[in-house]
Amino acid sequence: MSPEQQEQETFSENQSMSGEKSFADLMNETAVEPDFFEPGRKVEGTVVGIDNEWIFLDIGGKSEGVLAASELLDEKGGHSVKAGDKLLAYFLTVERNEKIFTTKMSGAAARAHLQEAFRSNIPLEGRVSKEIKGGYEVKIGAVRAFCPYSQMALRRVEDSSRFVDQQLVFKIIEYKENGRNIIVSHRVVLEEERAEQKEKLQETLEPGMTVTGVITSLRDFGAFVDIGGIEGLIPVSEISWGRVEDIHAILEVGKKVEVAALKLDWKKDRYSFSLKQTMPDPWDSVGEQFQEGKSYNGRVARLTDFGAFVTLAPGIDGLVHISKLGGGRRINHPREVVQVGDDIEVKVDSIDVKEKRMSLSLPNVEMAEPKGKPRKKTKSGRNDDNRAEYKHYAAREKKSSSSMGTLGDLLQEKMAKK
Repeated sequence: MSPEQQEQETFSENQSMSGEKSFADLMNETAVEPDFFEPGRKVEGTVVGIDNEWIFLDIGGKSEGVLAASELLDEKGGHSVKAGDKLLAYFLTVERNEKIFTTKMSGAAARAHLQEAFRSNIPLEGRVSKEIKGGYEVKIGAVRAFCPYSQMALRRVEDSSRFVDQQLVFKIIEYKENGRNIIVSHRVVLEEERAEQKEKLQETLEPGMTVTGVITSLRDFGAFVDIGGIEGLIPVSEISWGRVEDIHAILEVGKKVEVAALKLDWKKDRYSFSLKQTMPDPWDSVGEQFQEGKSYNGRVARLTDFGAFVTLAPGIDGLVHISKLGGGRRINHPREVVQVGDDIEVKVDSIDVKEKRMSLSLPNVEMAEPKGKPRKKTKSGRNDDNRAEYKHYAAREKKSSSSMGTLGDLLQEKMAKK
């Protein structure tokens, strides 16, 4: 170690022991941070002061800046921020040795810095003055710009005139002929906002969480919902606990809904949600509505080879097995006895809440042999109905059945016709 280094080290040790700052600390304090910002640079600043004209920002280190107080006014004309609040701003220029920032340029500031806003990708405010061929005329201060239909919204809208007279934020995507030909986009601003929202959602949103969204479109296979930052599908099976016959009868475009996140594929940008999972499960209270051994009215929802499913309440279906449909007579398919949409009476045989299953049967469908003459035997050995005896039996059974009708009546009528 050289004598100079030894001397410097001894000096540092002595300073440290005495509680005074070291030579390295003094050098670090006197080091000047770069004081250069490129126009359009986006920074986060902290509000440190407010007066009638300016909002003063601490933007980190020893840098400070100002932005026009008129940019951050609430509906009553007061300031919408206070000391200590953080906000994002764009560096615009340096005037009178002060760094000028903006959250979005408007009015005279926009007119004076349109080209700079284009080069630096700075947003600016404009008013949609009218609808013209292919899009809209937008006024940015006294400057006219053009916004194509495709650059106004994230998706196509049915009523294109609804944007007229609105004050919106745009970005210049084309600047030609020294400002005489300017094309702006509101869609770009919306896409950037969604990208920021998506980034925040990716950090917080997990499957099973409930969020608020807006229905954006309806399809036969489900509904699309926008939760702010991402858009996903509510499959038709996740819309209601009951069977959905007409999705338009339940949802409409623009309706606010509470949905639960099901699958979140951030890489492929595919998301699915559930509406029914935010509603009470009807099977949780099935024991309060239905009891084994009692009969209830229901509607045939669908037919399968092994039986008929009957809806007793929204989201609660029971199965009448095919062996219980024929009233002792063998049938090949439930359609021989019932059709989808038939209103019938059924008896609850058993309820399995855990598996969400209900076994049903049909009351008053026992087709006992009519008393009197026995049925004739055919060559094949099968009983052949004596039509006169059967009609008399069917009429007698019909009189003894309830006035509202049962599946036994339907079965008797069908067999009588045969």
